[in-house]
Amino acid sequence: MSREPLCLLAATSNRGKLAELRSLLADLPIEVRSLAEVLPDAPPVVEDGATFLDNALLKVRAGALRSGLVTLAEDSGLEVDALDGRPGVRSARFAGEHATDAENNAALLAALADVPDDQRRARFRCVMVLLDPRSADQPVVTEGRCEGWIGRQPEGSGGFGYDPLFVVEAYGRTMAELGEAEKNRVSHRGEAAQAMRSALEALIARR
Repeated sequence: MSREPLCLLAATSNRGKLAELRSLLADLPIEVRSLAEVLPDAPPVVEDGATFLDNALLKVRAGALRSGLVTLAEDSGLEVDALDGRPGVRSARFAGEHATDAENNAALLAALADVPDDQRRARFRCVMVLLDPRSADQPVVTEGRCEGWIGRQPEGSGGFGYDPLFVVEAYGRTMAELGEAEKNRVSHRGEAAQAMRSALEALIARR
């Protein structure tokens, strides 16, 4: 007799991140539910942590406490060497509190306008956290990163956020120019999810 899939709350309101998580975990017996589906009236979590881990923990604990479900959260962003690691945890708000992707991309290009091509190194980083509210275990934390550099103009129509500007070192193309399978193989979120698989599989086996 087959088991019911594990119901997993993805503690994000970002539709792009939700779609990527569902794709990355599609081969596991997991039903990924969104915040909109499980907690439509819950107030947004104030992401005021100093690090990606701080923010991921804030989101995973709030989601697990409010829903009672096994919860997966992540916090991620872009670190640019020439900007001393900015935008970092403020990646979604680089151009302002309610900035659009286009506004953030424009702000990044403006900040790097005078930076030569060989000094535009950058990376995407993701910290992912898994928490089972019915267990006394500590949250499981994994991390992923993807190295590359910032281009001079947006290229590609896929992805979201800074994907059109971030040239992936492994491919020499922007993240927005990659297909889903290519992106999942090298992305920061893909690497963090791959590292999380053993914890998810162990949790599934215990249920």
